[in-house]
Amino acid sequence: MNAQTAARPTTAPQTPSLPHAKPEALGLSAIRLQRMSDAFKREVDKGTLPGATVMVARRGQIGWFDAIGRQSPAASAPMTHDSLFRIFSMTKPIVSIGIMMLVEDGHFILNDPVAKFIPEFADQKVGIENNGKLELVPVKRQATIQDLLRHTSGLTYDHTGNGLVQQIYKESRLRSRKISNAEHATIIAGMPLVCQPGEAWNYSRSTDVLGRLIEVVSGKSLGAFLTERILTPLQMSETAFHTPEANAARLAEPFPTDPWTGEKVQLFNMLEKPVMESGGGGLVSTTMDYARFSQMLLNGGSLDGTRIVGRKTLQLMASDHLGPHVKVDSPLMPAGHGFGLGFAVRTHDGMAPFSGSRGQFFWSGMAGTFFFIDPTEELFCVFMMQGPGQREYLRAVLRDLVYAAVE
Repeated sequence: MNAQTAARPTTAPQTPSLPHAKPEALGLSAIRLQRMSDAFKREVDKGTLPGATVMVARRGQIGWFDAIGRQSPAASAPMTHDSLFRIFSMTKPIVSIGIMMLVEDGHFILNDPVAKFIPEFADQKVGIENNGKLELVPVKRQATIQDLLRHTSGLTYDHTGNGLVQQIYKESRLRSRKISNAEHATIIAGMPLVCQPGEAWNYSRSTDVLGRLIEVVSGKSLGAFLTERILTPLQMSETAFHTPEANAARLAEPFPTDPWTGEKVQLFNMLEKPVMESGGGGLVSTTMDYARFSQMLLNGGSLDGTRIVGRKTLQLMASDHLGPHVKVDSPLMPAGHGFGLGFAVRTHDGMAPFSGSRGQFFWSGMAGTFFFIDPTEELFCVFMMQGPGQREYLRAVLRDLVYAAVE
């Protein structure tokens, strides 16, 4: 079944594999899955990406797991099944599950204002641009935990636009890995919002704030909480906010310059332990680790007899929470999609320019990692690469080719 994993140095126990089966036994076409791998090999040959892994699983078993190209453009080592990747925003669904576990524990409800637990958020203002200047107006209502989960909090990212609020973000220390989650939350609470809470979907640092909320409520660091409640129970033994030096030979790396634009590509050092454990984008993981998380989601919240989150709670998370009244204007949200509590959700069979099923939920990472869960087809896919500039194009390619293989 393609690209066997070579023996690699590691300091952690290898993540247990999920069951494997031949593609045809799962209603998948081996010929078409091979065409998918071939398409990514062509991208490697063209110099578009150094390498990638792709896994397709259906009905509880892996039907395809391929490692393609090289792990790093600076070395000859091949990409392998256990290569380590920066998963960036694929951290968000894990943290969102952690938040919903605390809801299930009765620590808060989704309508609770963020300021109830992080008081610095009590006096936020909205920044309105007027003739090149920023006018600050009071919020109509405070942002809630639900707003953070669905990115309707009024927070933003510095790279999603060039408005005056985003410029304030760019001039701040928010991107530093040397500040704590508490410091990050305090800084961002003191910045203007880009809109009134609840009025628009803006991809943002909301999940970083959720990471701090977990720390406040649990009394533990975000990493300790995730490890205890999610990563260890799912046996995701190689997912953390950094990886030990002994794993240096397993790190997947990008091209130093983008092959399409020529711009420099700079990603964080996976071997360096950060002060800030970014709930929005800080985790390092492997394809199999994330596959175990994905299978748990596809199973409705449990894996191997261990329940992480309730079935109905997960159903709530994987439902659209935006509706027709929340403004959405972002390339991250394709036509025919909405957003739930930590995931994008497909709401229409058509409209989007790529294949899929209504009810599919998914998210991705800035460096090119991507996963989707399709309950209708009992299928999930995990794709890992470190190619930031090619991520949107290759996500669409992946979707089309995976669904072309579904019988």
